[in-house]
Amino acid sequence: MSILRAILSDDPPRGRPLALAMFVIFAGLALAPLLFPGMEALNVAAKICYFVVLAASYDLLLGYTGIISFAHTMFFGIGGYGAGLALYDFGPSWTSMLVGTGVALVVALALALVIGLFSLRVRALFFAMITLAVASAFSILASQLSSLTGGEDGRTFRLPVELRPGFHLSVGPLALGGQILAYYLVFFAALILFLLMLRAVNSPFGRVLQAIRENEFRAEAIGYRIAVYRSIASCLAAAAACLAGVLCAIWLRYTGPAVTLSFDIMLDILLMVVIGGMGTLYGAAIGATLFVLAETYLQSLMAAVSHATVGLPLLPLIFHPDRWLLWLGVLFVLSVYFFPAGIAGRLGARR
Repeated sequence: MSILRAILSDDPPRGRPLALAMFVIFAGLALAPLLFPGMEALNVAAKICYFVVLAASYDLLLGYTGIISFAHTMFFGIGGYGAGLALYDFGPSWTSMLVGTGVALVVALALALVIGLFSLRVRALFFAMITLAVASAFSILASQLSSLTGGEDGRTFRLPVELRPGFHLSVGPLALGGQILAYYLVFFAALILFLLMLRAVNSPFGRVLQAIRENEFRAEAIGYRIAVYRSIASCLAAAAACLAGVLCAIWLRYTGPAVTLSFDIMLDILLMVVIGGMGTLYGAAIGATLFVLAETYLQSLMAAVSHATVGLPLLPLIFHPDRWLLWLGVLFVLSVYFFPAGIAGRLGARR
């Protein structure tokens, strides 16, 4: 138990319901290739993995520091384009992947630092507008530079041999395919990134960020340099979002503006953080898991309900699968109403 507490940075989930929810998510993702055969389920599990990292990195900004940024998908896209374009231009090798990831990290950190130094001294609303403008400009730039990025069509590339579907690795009685190895690369990388962010928010640095969130004037009066801490938090969140974009590109074997730079993704991660609970990385994990599952399976579930209620008045129309976005919005409103502190906040408060 002490080893587990150390791995979780002495911040295990508070309350048995929250601990059970996190265990179910971890076990489901770790055993996804065994429990849920088929590529559709594996795609959903991999998407949950890198969206957990993306949502947790945004919670590091919004929930722990109180920074409202709309440029988070820009760093997600930088990671996806960095790894994807390197694999596309220099060939499907581990060296290309690592070089692309390294270049993407440098670019993401530099942009986050510049945005922090020039913008974090202004008020929250103006900072949010500045980040929105920067993200929009980057998205337009990625679409216009078609000779480099592939424009709106993006780039499709190949992975190293060990991560391709045709590769097979025998480990005792188990035979692992390249697709399974790619999934576990995404899973373990996401797990390590999540634990590193958990370590950061439970360090003295993380406590200062929470103090800034609660009362930045008092924190500055104590002697903390607010702009410095906010800039560091922005760089950490940008680096995590960049690596989440790399994981997305590795799994999809594709990068493009629709899957990494769309403003819809920004809204999605905002919903994940709010639904799960701001100010707790466990909430980001729960919110990302529930949102991806609802986005993937809600339409199919509504189709089944619509067919089962054929012959009844109004119900087939109400549950028509084309209205799944309406019901997704309803579920979001209900979750905010019944869980004002987020699902993790409510579960963690119960004993």
